[in-house]
Amino acid sequence: MTGGLTVVRSGALTTVQDGGRRGHAHLGVPRSGALDAGALRLANLLLGNAPGAAVLEATLTGCALRPDRALTVVVGGAPCPVKVDGRPAAWGVPVRVSAGSVLDVGGVTAGVRSYVAVAGGIAVEPVLGSRSTDLLSGLGPAPVRDGDVLPLGPPARQPVLPDSAPWPAPPAELTLPLRLGPRADWFTPGALRTLTSATYRVSQRSNRIGLRTEGPELERVSAGELPSEGMVLGAVQVPPDGRPVVFLNDHPTTGGYPVIGVVAEPALAAAAQAAAGTPIRFTLG
Repeated sequence: MTGGLTVVRSGALTTVQDGGRRGHAHLGVPRSGALDAGALRLANLLLGNAPGAAVLEATLTGCALRPDRALTVVVGGAPCPVKVDGRPAAWGVPVRVSAGSVLDVGGVTAGVRSYVAVAGGIAVEPVLGSRSTDLLSGLGPAPVRDGDVLPLGPPARQPVLPDSAPWPAPPAELTLPLRLGPRADWFTPGALRTLTSATYRVSQRSNRIGLRTEGPELERVSAGELPSEGMVLGAVQVPPDGRPVVFLNDHPTTGGYPVIGVVAEPALAAAAQAAAGTPIRFTLG
C-alpha cells in the first residue's frame, strides 16, 4: 500500500466495489461488486489497473476525496461535474490530483452511480477474495464515512491519456431481455402478457439489492408460497404486491417468492444506471 485517500464528503452512499465476490452462493454469500461492470472495467483500463481493481461507487450525490500523495484518477459511470480544489476538471478521462488537493465528484446529471477509480486501486483488505462492500450480508468494508482514510495500492504503470473514452449514456428507457422461468407457471396467462407488454417504471425504492418497479400487478394462479430456493443474478422475483423486482449484485442467494423470469446479465449495467421514473419494458429473448 502506498498512501491514503481521505473521505472529505461521503455523499448519500459511497462504497468500495471491485469485480465481485464470485463462487460463494452455496455459502449464502452474494456476488456483490460494481453494479455497472462496464464502467468499472473502462475506468481501470484508462488507469492501467487490473480490470477488477477496487474503486469507489458513489450514488446520486457524489463524494469528495483528498489524497495524501499525487495520483491519477478517473471519474466515470453516471455523468457528473468534477472539480479539483474548486476548479473544473475532466470527467471520463484520467486527471492528475496533487497531494492534499480535494477531488470533488458532484451529483449526477443523469443516471445513478458514478465511479471513482485511482491508479493502483483502493487497497482495503479483501474478504473471500473481494474488496467489495456487500450491503446485504455486511461482508467487506462498511460504506465510507466522512473522515475515513482508504489505503491505496501502487500504480501498475503509466496510464494512457486519451482525448475521450466510450462511456455509455444512462438509459432514457430501459429494455430488459427476459427468459421466462423457473416459476412462470405460478402466474396467469394474462400476467405473462402484462409483463411483456406493459410499461413499468423504476421505483425510488430500488437499491443495490434489487431494482424495484412501479406498474401493473402480476396475477398469480395460486396464493400458496414456495419453500426458499436458490436465486441468481438477474432473477425477476414477484413479491405479494405483484410488482416485479430485478435482483442486482447484493441480492439474497435464496428466496421464497416465485421467480417469473431471469434478465440476461449484460442488461444489468444499464439497470444500475436507470434513475427513478425511467420507463422499463421486459422483452422475451
